[in-house]
Amino acid sequence: MERRIGTVARGLRAPIIKDGDDLRKIVVDTVMACHEAGDFTIRDRDVLAVTESVLARAQKNFVTIEQMARDIKSKVGGDTIGVVFPILSRNRFAICLQAIAKAAKKVVVMLSYPSDEVGNHLVALEKVNHQELNPYVDLLSHDEFKNHFGDSRHPFTGMNYPEYYTELINGEGAEAEIIFCNNPKRILEFADSVICADIHTRFETKKAVKEAGGKTVIGLDDIMNESIDGSGHNPQYGILGCNRSTDRTVKLFPINCQEFVEGVQADLKEKTGKTVEVMIYGDGAFKDPVGKIWELADPVVSPGYTSGLEGQPHELKLKYLADNEFADLRGAELQAAVEKKISEKEDGIEGQMGTTPRQLTDLLGSYCDLTSGSGDKGTPLVYIQGYFDVYTDK
Repeated sequence: MERRIGTVARGLRAPIIKDGDDLRKIVVDTVMACHEAGDFTIRDRDVLAVTESVLARAQKNFVTIEQMARDIKSKVGGDTIGVVFPILSRNRFAICLQAIAKAAKKVVVMLSYPSDEVGNHLVALEKVNHQELNPYVDLLSHDEFKNHFGDSRHPFTGMNYPEYYTELINGEGAEAEIIFCNNPKRILEFADSVICADIHTRFETKKAVKEAGGKTVIGLDDIMNESIDGSGHNPQYGILGCNRSTDRTVKLFPINCQEFVEGVQADLKEKTGKTVEVMIYGDGAFKDPVGKIWELADPVVSPGYTSGLEGQPHELKLKYLADNEFADLRGAELQAAVEKKISEKEDGIEGQMGTTPRQLTDLLGSYCDLTSGSGDKGTPLVYIQGYFDVYTDK
């Protein structure tokens, strides 16, 4: 029978994962239980995705404000610490800021405007344009910012982040100063010990501040690279990708991801004889058209994946073929021509009219993030079938 179903993603319900749990066994047992119950039949090139949150939790990869502050103080030092381009987040950055404040006497926070790196807006872009400001040149104090734009509140949460961050810093016993600018070098007018808190532009920001004369310049990825007093750590990403766990604790991005995904793949191969691709995923890489938030607050979409997920999709755009090369064909003749074109496609996408070139893991991670959500669905595993199928597969 001709196949009528293409790609299918299923969120798999799993037990609530606690620190120290054997996640590899739980993941394999969950998939096998679905297979044995007839929910689906495991096939070669299926994709099993595990959210980074449960892996980090099982690894006990947590750190406290006090542990972060100790590391920050040893690496940055100085009475005044400048913080450049943090995102606006109660879940992601707020506790990190508390740790920075605990390590300093004064913290100067430079917020980018009109929005942060991932699209959280302090103020609408049109309001900046109406004020005839150049956010790449003009530096504003908190008072000047309020004079221009009034009370700045997040459109969804109602949070006033400049005031919230001020309160967090003061709450740890440090003096706070909030400034607004998109030129990271200008932080050196306030402090020569600097933490570059951006995510995807962090390397360029650190380089710019260092070259401008910064005395000590680090990023969030340079904090908690090693364990302190038995804490968690992340050698590659530091506290980038962390999430609030308690009021004084964050969960870091997971470690040893490659070992985990290859182990799960091997276990499933032993039990079924099938090669299932396995990946860890965090935030998807997509943008909300209403809130304008670009979801990717993690340093990468996937910190670990098996070799079959390397590279980019190699796909032809069927609608382009139907509207151009095969514009005069219809029905069975059109289908036969398209199938022939697919069967003859060459490796690589350079010079071809195909889909937007993105990494497979970025596409799959976005798919999984939308499937599992981050709330109470209870599906930290996503099982995808048919992702690598094409129109000619029967």
